[in-house]
Amino acid sequence: MADFFDALDDKHIAMIGKQPVFFVATAAEDARINLSPKGYDAFRVLGPTHVAYLDLAGSGNETHAHLSKDGRITVMFCNFDRPALILRIYGTGRAVLPQDADWAELSAHFDLLPGTRQIFDIAVESVQTSCGWGVPFMEFTDERVTLKKAHAQSDPEEWLARAQGRDRSIDGIAVRTTDRYISGE
Repeated sequence: MADFFDALDDKHIAMIGKQPVFFVATAAEDARINLSPKGYDAFRVLGPTHVAYLDLAGSGNETHAHLSKDGRITVMFCNFDRPALILRIYGTGRAVLPQDADWAELSAHFDLLPGTRQIFDIAVESVQTSCGWGVPFMEFTDERVTLKKAHAQSDPEEWLARAQGRDRSIDGIAVRTTDRYISGE
């Protein structure tokens, strides 16, 4: 049975804080649906109806593209331990890049990682919890360091050129690109 809430409560926030992975889904008209797993210490609850997550450059920029066209986003957390629980955050989001006026305020909530290209700022419209009884038990052992390591070892000018070259989604939707390399930690 699913339960809906208008905002995140303390129990939701505690559950979110224990999860090492979350999933992000977006879509835009005439484009493929995007579903991405996210790791690292990259998610922040900024208030009962306000969340954000840090995004590192990767293989594409579908979330940014979809949000620029449609705005809708779903973030899902699964508790792989006890108690069984799935939590979904439904909302609207936007990409905030290092050159944007509100970058300094928003980025202050994060430890920036090498290769950070943007933060997704999300207005929570509703929260859904469901049983999660079909989700297996899984044990978190460690983060993969490969992505952070690759970004940290990149030449900043080459990294920026690659990031700025990814100015379209796989479906051809234009995206804004960062104007700087962030070295992070």
